[in-house]
Amino acid sequence: MAKAIHSMIRVLDEARSVDFYQKAFGLNVAERLEFDSFVLVYLRNAEADFELELTINKGREEPYNLGDGYGHLALCVDDLDAEHARFEAEGLAPRKVVEFERDGALLAKFFFVADPDGYQIEVLQKHGRYV
Repeated sequence: MAKAIHSMIRVLDEARSVDFYQKAFGLNVAERLEFDSFVLVYLRNAEADFELELTINKGREEPYNLGDGYGHLALCVDDLDAEHARFEAEGLAPRKVVEFERDGALLAKFFFVADPDGYQIEVLQKHGRYV
């Protein structure tokens, strides 16, 4: 069977993105590979084997057009309210906490935050299928 190993996004500023993902999710550089025209940075934490791959194309100065096809990256946390407060304290501008119900029962509790390049990230409370 296949195993999910990483998701890749293109970013303009390596330092700014690495700083955001470290502050927001405790993701640290697992490996950095430099090539003539681009850099690959793999981020991870001890919580999962899955990595986020940042691709930085050298010489790129204009922001990427995310288009209308990008959805979001999702991560789950033990205490959503505490994380939301921490994001606010870090100046990461999280959106409001939402409780999503189905048939009168809590399906998911979450908030969204945008990274420096505008990618949307859903932060979910560990609950139900998200544990």
